[in-house]
Amino acid sequence: MIELKNVSKWYGKFHALKDCSVKVEKGEVVVFCGPSGSGKSTLIKLVNGLEEFQSGDILFKGQSLRSRSVKLPALRTRIGMVFQHFELFPHLSVLENLTIGQTRVLGRTQQEAEKKARALLERVGMAAHIGKHPGQLSGGQQQRVAIARALSMDPEVMLFDEPTSALDPEMINEVLAVMVELAQEGMTMLCVTHEMGFAKKVADKIVFMDQGTIVEETPKDAFFVAPQSDRAKDFLTKILH
Repeated sequence: MIELKNVSKWYGKFHALKDCSVKVEKGEVVVFCGPSGSGKSTLIKLVNGLEEFQSGDILFKGQSLRSRSVKLPALRTRIGMVFQHFELFPHLSVLENLTIGQTRVLGRTQQEAEKKARALLERVGMAAHIGKHPGQLSGGQQQRVAIARALSMDPEVMLFDEPTSALDPEMINEVLAVMVELAQEGMTMLCVTHEMGFAKKVADKIVFMDQGTIVEETPKDAFFVAPQSDRAKDFLTKILH
């Protein structure tokens, strides 16, 4: 579904990503973890064109993102993304946040868009808040709306960039529950997260990063039982405690 081939990225003289390569199969859940500043969020933003990269290539279903034929708005309907800080439109209601992309980008009628939106809000437990604005919702509620908004575009892949890191501990589980359900339904998912309980439950493999490099790419069970690198062992010892 997605393949990164020797991808490198610089911010000026800072080498943020160094020859990163990873494959994600259809229906696979891949968790990216590692210390802060290791390049996880930067890498995941490259996958739907939110950041540019200077060398290497990224393929989505065999098509290079470097190709001139790739239209980023269309690509982002197929690769949905949920951000750390929700990124909802504050001046729009919950319902409007879910319908605006469907009508303007996908060309659905208002009636079609609202039907889809209502079904998804019901699914994530937010149907009762359909007329509210984001400022009237808790962080966990806003993040569930953000997930529903991404799903309203019928993506083939979902990207999650630390979706629970801005939440109070009490709100984390309600967001993770939605993500677990998506994974169990077979959604292809790339997740940047420190929630190791979530990773243990649904990940197929773990990609551990440090200082802009992929240190190891390991099946989930092997990673938690016997990580390959000393750096990953040290990270796990600290984060699991």
